[in-house]
Amino acid sequence: MRQFLLAIASTLTVMCNTPNAFATDVVETAAASGTFKTFLVAAKAAGLIQTLKNTGPYTVFAPTDMAFKKLPPEVLETLLQDKTRLAQILSYHVIPGKITITEVKPGKAKTIEGAPLTLTSDNGKVTVNRANVIQSDLMADNGIIHEIDNVILPDEHE
Repeated sequence: MRQFLLAIASTLTVMCNTPNAFATDVVETAAASGTFKTFLVAAKAAGLIQTLKNTGPYTVFAPTDMAFKKLPPEVLETLLQDKTRLAQILSYHVIPGKITITEVKPGKAKTIEGAPLTLTSDNGKVTVNRANVIQSDLMADNGIIHEIDNVILPDEHE
């Protein structure tokens, strides 16, 4: 029994001293949630997976699979074929830095795409342009994910 406990203690010591033993980036966190399959397929098609695996930190406003289903099918199909436009749209969902939902300040936030998002916060309800945050603070080692109910477009005007 003593050797068994020593073996467990030894294993835990090695695991705790190994950097990022349980590390997950925003891509792995999104995949584990099971809610962002379309977002991840689109990010892969757009060549953004590696960016989202980088050190960051990033705040990702990730549309759910249901949000993508709200788009007309031909729009999604066109986007999957136009990698440049797809990369632009998906980059518009990502801002530099790690911002929890309680840290959201109303106003503009510059995305990695370059255009600003409009953030509002009213009695705990956060909106990003016309999308509502429906689940927040999915933590990753290189950022944070907030689940939104609509795909947001850079050319939407408030």
